[in-house]
Amino acid sequence: MKSNIAGGFLDAMAASSAARVTQALRLESFTDLELRAQATARAPRLRLSPGGFDVIAELKLRSPAAGQLGAAGDDWLGRVTAYARGGAAAVSVLTEPTRFDGSLEHLRQAAAALAPLGVPAMRKDFLVDPYQVLEARAAGAAGVLVILRMLPRARIVELLDVAAEHDLFVLLEAFDADDLRLASELMAARVAPREPVLIGVNCRNLQTLEVVQDRFETLAPLLPAGSPAIAESGVGSAADARRMQQLGYGLALIGTALMAHADPAQLLREICAATRTVQS
Repeated sequence: MKSNIAGGFLDAMAASSAARVTQALRLESFTDLELRAQATARAPRLRLSPGGFDVIAELKLRSPAAGQLGAAGDDWLGRVTAYARGGAAAVSVLTEPTRFDGSLEHLRQAAAALAPLGVPAMRKDFLVDPYQVLEARAAGAAGVLVILRMLPRARIVELLDVAAEHDLFVLLEAFDADDLRLASELMAARVAPREPVLIGVNCRNLQTLEVVQDRFETLAPLLPAGSPAIAESGVGSAADARRMQQLGYGLALIGTALMAHADPAQLLREICAATRTVQS
């Protein structure tokens, strides 16, 4: 696995993720999980705004950079539905337990609450195995995040293949020009899937955990043509989102700012009003 940009953080997360897969396989085989995923009700599809900009709102109870974002007893499920009411195109749910206080149960509950509202849920985690894509689908998710920097190319292809087979959208997360070149190569080699593959640029420095805003501008010219581009980390206001739109990004993934906001639906409405020429 690649680690030249991320120091030990992604390596540690990958090892922890692999251990979770090993434990899960003791309880349910790949074949049994696949059958359960196939039997799970179809999730709402990801629908992007004709106005040209969307937000994937994130449920994140804790992060290594910001610390605790959700206290015991908080109505996090109410926050998830507030995201939907505010106009989020999808809701990203952290399922990593050791550093982000997430779980597959959070994903299951969020997906169930969002389904009647027509908004898809996405599993955000440090996925290392196709088994985890099936876990996401069995929990009701419509999409998954895959970190390009963390995995060998062959494994990324496996994850993309399983996601396409089960009609999940994928967010491929990039940190630098090499990641985006790989994303371009992967997209050029694939038959167009039923669900979109989004290309995300994460501007967080995983060694210092600082946000490097200039990365969005530097990498914008390298974004693969034909794939919706998403700005990740460092977007917390309508002005931030408008700047991302001007740089050529069609979406933003927003977590910390929404988790800290007393009225996340209002913040989402402000972002939509500032960035959409046509309201969906």
